[in-house]
Amino acid sequence: MNILICIFLISFNLLISQSQNTKLPSEFWLSLSSKEKISFINGAYSALSVLKKKHKEEVAKQYLNDKNWIEPYYIEKYYSLIDEYSSELVGYDLQLITLHMDALYTNSDNINIPVLEAMKVVSLMQDGNRKKANLRLLQLQRKY
Repeated sequence: MNILICIFLISFNLLISQSQNTKLPSEFWLSLSSKEKISFINGAYSALSVLKKKHKEEVAKQYLNDKNWIEPYYIEKYYSLIDEYSSELVGYDLQLITLHMDALYTNSDNINIPVLEAMKVVSLMQDGNRKKANLRLLQLQRKY
């Protein structure tokens, strides 16, 4: 019984020490070099693109023989939510996204916003969806 208590206390102390060493999302982002930031964004764009493509393929396989099938709204909404994470107008100029994310994280109200959420706000802003981007930013500031 004493051994279990010792193991629990050691595990708890390790957990506390690890939680104290974790970085804020803004610290993580700002600690990256310019090339690392571009690679991060490129990787996120690629992952989201592959996710959307694979989902479309699976949906097509599932309903290939059903002539009466109409794509439901929730699938359309899912694809539009994925598209919000990448800016169509910026294209492959990922340096522009990194600069705007740097600017977003310089505001102390935004230091706790997760990197992917910050990328979403910046992408929405770059695509001209200022109202939606500002609303999302305010929601994230309240949440984090």
